[in-house]
Amino acid sequence: MNNRSNVAVAIAPDACVDAERVAHVRSVMPDDDLVGDLSEVFGLLADPGRLRLLAALLEGGEMCVCDLAAATGQSMSAASHALRLLRSHRVVKVRRAGRMAYYQLADSHVRLLFDLAITHMRHDGKTGE
Repeated sequence: MNNRSNVAVAIAPDACVDAERVAHVRSVMPDDDLVGDLSEVFGLLADPGRLRLLAALLEGGEMCVCDLAAATGQSMSAASHALRLLRSHRVVKVRRAGRMAYYQLADSHVRLLFDLAITHMRHDGKTGE
């Protein structure tokens, strides 16, 4: 079921509106549930500690919590908490081997999204490289 909001928008009489284009864009816009989910994921990615964990996973592949904590300069507790949040939103996945937990990016979509964001920032000269 599509929860898309049908909000009426008041348009000034002299405004130039391409009704066909607006109708098309509105028909393909993500529904409210998807926008809410996206907002939550992007909110998670707004934390520097979680971004460091993702960067480590992007470069290191599957890593245990202790290695991720060491690589990112976080405590084991902080890394574990951040990884739990990321896992609950399907950004990372975990593999357990005995008492050890090994994390990796959830899928190629997450890898692509994060890699493109880094490339974009480097291209714009935001990282000093």
